[in-house]
Amino acid sequence: MDQYIGVLKNYTKFDGRAGRNEFWMFFLFHVIIFVVLSIIDSVVLSANGFGILSGLYWLGTIVPSIAVGIRRFHDIGKPGIWILLGLIPCVGGLVLLYFYAQESVGPNEYGEGPSAAAA
Repeated sequence: MDQYIGVLKNYTKFDGRAGRNEFWMFFLFHVIIFVVLSIIDSVVLSANGFGILSGLYWLGTIVPSIAVGIRRFHDIGKPGIWILLGLIPCVGGLVLLYFYAQESVGPNEYGEGPSAAAA
């Protein structure tokens, strides 16, 4: 949960690197919170489709989600613009999943690795 909060606090930080653990923990909590809010929207608020609570949550976390995705690309030595691969229908999401699962590379033009920065 600390890494989820950390990503939300660094929502404007598009430079630097985000390790696999930081990215996937953010993603896990992001999905859990979104699903819970969607269930609340559909059960309590009787929303059809995209509910108010989940919609507001999505709007509030879109920038941190993009920022951590770009930092994850930096961690594997790729430019952040590669996040636009997600716009390609069907295949784009699979390609992003492949890149997000890659192991971190050593120091690169984006800085030291996340584990070196924490030490």
